[in-house]
Amino acid sequence: MITNILRESILSGELGGGVQLKQEELATKFGVSMSALREALKSLEGEGLVRFYPNRGAVVSELSADEAQEIFDIRLFLELGALELAIPNLTEAVLAEADEILKKADEETQSDHRSELNWQFHETLYRSANRPKLLALIQNLHNNVERYMRLYLTTMHYQTKSQEEHRALLSACAQGNVKGAQKVLRKHMADASNNLIEYLS
Repeated sequence: MITNILRESILSGELGGGVQLKQEELATKFGVSMSALREALKSLEGEGLVRFYPNRGAVVSELSADEAQEIFDIRLFLELGALELAIPNLTEAVLAEADEILKKADEETQSDHRSELNWQFHETLYRSANRPKLLALIQNLHNNVERYMRLYLTTMHYQTKSQEEHRALLSACAQGNVKGAQKVLRKHMADASNNLIEYLS
């Protein structure tokens, strides 16, 4: 529970990069032991959202343009692979679920909810790869850049473009077109990556 609350505070930008997480204060706020709190912070460190420094303790990690570029590069390799493994296993029910998520995203106005629906859409497709460890790796990397994406990529112009790419991706998946789907995903991620790198630079 503590991990989830702190993760959401970081992803929403409520706890910005460089903010020191005062462990005693947080333990009191959540009404838990110091060891339980440390366990939550260690989980977030594993996700790359928190770093521990000597004499400073736990601090919300900051992302440089170079780090963001590397994260997107790794994500691209993993997500292209996940898509290739998933497409032969996609059922009508999964495709309908992904389509339903896109319809919800069209009507959503809050950036954090849009962002959550964006992840749900990709996750729904990748789940059919039947590789839970691969999916967990992708989600961790997604969370690393997510807070910056929420802050920056909130314009309706980007949302419209992103949704068009999602629909093209879903269409290629429905046709069983692995190469076509990978081509759409590569462009979709390159656009997001370029926007974010420009912002962080």
